[in-house]
Amino acid sequence: MVPTIEIRDIAQYAGQKVLIQGWLYNLRESGKLLFPIFRDGTGLLQGVVAKSAVSPEVFERVKNLTQESSLRAEGQVREDKRAPGGFELDVTNVEIIQCIPPEQPYPISLKEHGIEFLMDHRHLWLRSSRQRAILGVRHEVIKAARDFFDDRGFTLVDTPIFTPAACEGTTTLFEVNYFDDKAYLTQSGQLYNEAAAAAVGKTYCFGPVFRAEKSKTRRHLTEFWMLEPEVAFAGLDEICALAEQLVASLIERVLENRQTELKTLERDITKLEPCRELPFPRITYDEAVKILQSHGSEIQWGGDFGGTDETILSQHFQKPVLITRYPTQVKAFYMAPDPERPELALCIDMLAPEGYGEIIGGGERIAGYDLLVKRLEEHALPREAFEWYLDLRRYGAFPHSGFGMGIERFVGWICGLEHVRETIPFPRMLYRLTP
Repeated sequence: MVPTIEIRDIAQYAGQKVLIQGWLYNLRESGKLLFPIFRDGTGLLQGVVAKSAVSPEVFERVKNLTQESSLRAEGQVREDKRAPGGFELDVTNVEIIQCIPPEQPYPISLKEHGIEFLMDHRHLWLRSSRQRAILGVRHEVIKAARDFFDDRGFTLVDTPIFTPAACEGTTTLFEVNYFDDKAYLTQSGQLYNEAAAAAVGKTYCFGPVFRAEKSKTRRHLTEFWMLEPEVAFAGLDEICALAEQLVASLIERVLENRQTELKTLERDITKLEPCRELPFPRITYDEAVKILQSHGSEIQWGGDFGGTDETILSQHFQKPVLITRYPTQVKAFYMAPDPERPELALCIDMLAPEGYGEIIGGGERIAGYDLLVKRLEEHALPREAFEWYLDLRRYGAFPHSGFGMGIERFVGWICGLEHVRETIPFPRMLYRLTP
């Protein structure tokens, strides 16, 4: 029997007869030769159909194929260094599953299209070589992240999507009806992760989170995926080390396994290679403010960094930079204060180089009951919704730290993309809810 293979494995079948299943990517004609290019989701393969080598029916069948028509193609694999990928398929037969009618052609042709048109047809745009490459990198990042934590004894604990209260701030909550009550879409799994850390010591969650920010910047989505570890008895230094080890490990995996995808994306990997090596540079918020002011920023001490500020700082370093000890007033209610300077939080932001901004945010959590109650009051958060969270301080309070990494921003940096909308299959943004 003729083996059914995937195009990415074509080199293993040189000289053999095989069957591939996929779609027509493009078709070129030169006299009595047809050159269909097939794709199957794993790669592209050029076919050669010689009029003298096949029946007239097969030749006409291939000649009339339209872009993205689905098919099965049978033929012999031949090594040819001139061909894309180094191999061609001498086609002997083609079975058409669906031929798209010429009067209603595939909407995304090989010519240039505007971004709004492509986003409206995102369900089809995913088939392009560039978008498949991004999906491949995203897959590698997620798999590598799970391996990183699993290999270090972390336990994956899934956290809820529906929550009774805010985690990151009440102004960015999506409110939903919950039977006879109301609930919110989660902004983070962190609070539940803290409970899990008391159970298993080292935990992480990975899932979708939602921020109702009315932002249209290239770094923002309203729905994205967050990777969040939490470690019992860890302080700021330990969690900083974990964050930089994670990032270096992910970059190593992508560079090792996704060279083809990075080449498709025309990514300059010389910008990524230094980021495999530790340590990363670390500066304090105080030092960051001085750097920004020296570059003409109007930032004053006590203010949070905006996108432009993050870009200036990240372009100042060739590796990701860790910025620690921001003013408590610009951080979330649960951040632990610095014992030596209570006006500062024991927190960390990691900024990616090349102007990609924050990819990790976290720090040490408040362990004391009284201080946490005070912070809830200062942030005008409803205490009743956080009674379960206060229980973690009533019963066996412990120091602990963690962080969150947005997968989309990280993938955007690794792939060298202009906007995070391409890093997730179906992006949700301020003015986009479809497809």
